[in-house]
Amino acid sequence: LSWKDTVPQSRYIREAGVRQFLSTYRRVKDIENDRLFYGDEIEYSLVKVDEQKREVRISLRGGEVMEELNRRETDADNRNSYGGCTWHQEYGSWMLEGTPAMPFGGYTSSLLQVEHSMRLRRARLYTVLPEDEIAPTMVIFPLMGVGDFVHPPAAPGGPASLSDSVPDSCINPHPRFATLTANIRERRGSKVDIRVPLFKDEHTEGEEVLMDCMAFGMGCCCLQVTFQGSDVDESRYLYDQLATLAPVMLALTAASPIFKGKLVDTDVRWQVISSAVDDRTPAERGEKSSATADDRCAGGAVSRLSKSRYDSVSMYISDTAHATDEVSAYYNDVPCENDEKVQADLIKEGIAKPLARHVAHLFVRDPLVAFEGAIEELDDETSTEHFESLNSTNWQSMRWKPPPPQTKCGPHIGWRTEFRSMEVQLTDFENAAFTAFVVLVTRVLLVFDLEFLMPLSKVDENMKRAHKINAVNTSKFWFRKHVVPGDQNESKARPSRTESDECEEMSMAEIMNGKGSFPGLLPLCYAYLDHIKCDDTSMIRIREYLTFIQKRSTGDLVTPATWMRRFVTSHPEYKRDSVVSQGIAFDLLHACNKIGLGHRAEPSLLGEVVIAPISKVANDTHLHSAASEEARVKLLDQIKRRATLADGPGSAPSAPLRKRIVHVTRAERQHSDPLDAPSSYQRLRAQLLQ
Repeated sequence: LSWKDTVPQSRYIREAGVRQFLSTYRRVKDIENDRLFYGDEIEYSLVKVDEQKREVRISLRGGEVMEELNRRETDADNRNSYGGCTWHQEYGSWMLEGTPAMPFGGYTSSLLQVEHSMRLRRARLYTVLPEDEIAPTMVIFPLMGVGDFVHPPAAPGGPASLSDSVPDSCINPHPRFATLTANIRERRGSKVDIRVPLFKDEHTEGEEVLMDCMAFGMGCCCLQVTFQGSDVDESRYLYDQLATLAPVMLALTAASPIFKGKLVDTDVRWQVISSAVDDRTPAERGEKSSATADDRCAGGAVSRLSKSRYDSVSMYISDTAHATDEVSAYYNDVPCENDEKVQADLIKEGIAKPLARHVAHLFVRDPLVAFEGAIEELDDETSTEHFESLNSTNWQSMRWKPPPPQTKCGPHIGWRTEFRSMEVQLTDFENAAFTAFVVLVTRVLLVFDLEFLMPLSKVDENMKRAHKINAVNTSKFWFRKHVVPGDQNESKARPSRTESDECEEMSMAEIMNGKGSFPGLLPLCYAYLDHIKCDDTSMIRIREYLTFIQKRSTGDLVTPATWMRRFVTSHPEYKRDSVVSQGIAFDLLHACNKIGLGHRAEPSLLGEVVIAPISKVANDTHLHSAASEEARVKLLDQIKRRATLADGPGSAPSAPLRKRIVHVTRAERQHSDPLDAPSSYQRLRAQLLQ
């Protein structure tokens, strides 16, 4: 539905969404003792390469490629196996998302399966690409919005975006995505307004990079990890604890120094996406407005909203962070608008106040996408579509995910928490390392019963600092000084302003490796691995992951953003004007692709880690066992071709090959060939080499 047709349905959808949440909660609230399952999501961009002209463009074949990949998975019967991959559509028509077909289990060996799965996805993706297409795992296509940057060519603009630089053909053709684009623009009353400060070089002109289309933000690729908690309380606890890590991991994975063909004065994507989906009206953004309230919309479309739909979390949801009013005020010290009626109704139905407030905070937004025939027609007892229309379009640094409706013969899915801040890396080793690290941190928190909470104003400040160039080495981040909560014998419902709740500014190296009484995240991971007696085989690779992260945190290894910035500024075509030309982009895309495929070593990024080259593989090779006449004939032919002069009368057919060569060599001493003619030994050696 268009925005005009969605507005009259908005109130019903929001009210139905609350009913659906309550129905879901009653159905699954008592789930407990679920084991750890987790999975990653990696997004890819398809790029068309013109080798002769040295030009690159995004290839708008994402849907076609996705369908072919899923068809092959189905044909190979990989859909429900640990060797399988699942491919999903993304916002951009040049993008697709890859996930493992099955979640990873809660064993240390599963941490090694992650990288294998990522490599498999990359390899399978390349099997369906022609020679003139590549798919490097980069956050953003560097020439997005610059000239003729799409294939097939298309003029800028269209009814969905009205963009001056991006054609609507870049938007996934599924109706959801164009509707999302148009409805955000229409609700806010103008095109989206994205502004990023320019990196200032000797000949740089201008102050900002201006972008006017949702595709600049939602066209960014990232790395996300989702965990299943043992029950609802554990999922809420992990949501809160990991929320404090989101800015830290954003900075540590920084990989976005270029937007719209210019080097920018930031290293990460977050604020670009935040602005790209900001549907707030001028009144909601706090600007002067003469607009009158529209009772059909959330908050009348005029109530102040302090953040975009895409931002850091605005409240903690676990009981720990709301143990008392004083504790709640201390930790939850940023504006968190909520629908008071929704909150009151949920509390009346028995929902814990922190959780009720969280849901009520989601519902201060309007639904952005509604489908004709799927509004009042839905059964609120069995459907979650209206709830998810709000939950899935509040793109915060963490997402709390109730179990979906159970499908017949489908797998059990419990309470989940999604970690959303990390930027996608160039190699599967890096992506696997950060995935493994976040998984380990969740186990550290649970097993050692630690506390990472700190005032959310500090978390928001960390998010701002994470945007700075080379924030890993130049910024300090607020972090908790003592992660063991108070005295071991006291309950968690403790006073807020005790020494155990204090936080201080730390460098990235100190957060990862320790400072004072804070042991550091990496030593905590090692302590946990020692506690569970991690097997030696798994520990070899896990140690490589943690060592890599330690070196990046200290600056011994650079972030992808730093590497890309150096690549551009040292390129012979660079004119010290912050401009990334077609030639520079061509070389950068090729370099990033080769690094990801293991065809180019980059010690500044990876140190001594060697990425094994990735070859095109459609699926795993079957161990065939059926009798084959063709195979038998081929084998006999190979044996026949291996025969030599030494295999004549009286010879031993099983004689080692080296003895045969020696035999021939001695014979040649007696019957030597002319110097200008190859000896029988030389002919034999040439045969063997062939």
